[in-house]
Amino acid sequence: MTRNATQTRQLLLDEAKRRFARHGYANTTVRDIADGAGVNVALINRYFTSKEGLFEACLQTAFADLKRNTDGLEIADVASSIAYRLTASADDRALLDALLLLVRGSGDERIDALRRTALHTMSERFAIAAGSAQPPGEDALLRAQVLIAATLGVALLRVAVGVQPLASATAEQMRGPLISLVDALTTG
Repeated sequence: MTRNATQTRQLLLDEAKRRFARHGYANTTVRDIADGAGVNVALINRYFTSKEGLFEACLQTAFADLKRNTDGLEIADVASSIAYRLTASADDRALLDALLLLVRGSGDERIDALRRTALHTMSERFAIAAGSAQPPGEDALLRAQVLIAATLGVALLRVAVGVQPLASATAEQMRGPLISLVDALTTG
């Protein structure tokens, strides 16, 4: 049976993103990822060089997913977009997993540096979308990072901890509190 290299690479990437997001870098083995993707573990080294290379590719695709879902988004639509993404169905969890991937501890300084870089870039993009000068000043970055932290916290409490009523709240129920949060952070 011949394999499609692009398809195999994508299978590994999807499985790795899901596992890294839910179990963290340190608690995920390359064997777990390969088994979950239904491929030989040696293919991870072929396509990604190492577990670290695979994680870096996961971060890059997670950031690309987040960027694709927020490009051109008006500041007035940010709260609705966040509410929708945080309440995605189990079948539409890729973006939620991307958020979780950004906060799971790794115990590896290089991996944590990659994560910090991705989060800093996200906060710059939000600050600019909120009307900040380019490059954004420290206050604008702080406000953006508070919003990102709140969003990541909601994702963790919903998925990893299951705190109620947050875990079962609908997008419409979450929209109001998120609008208040975004307004407070962008008008201050």
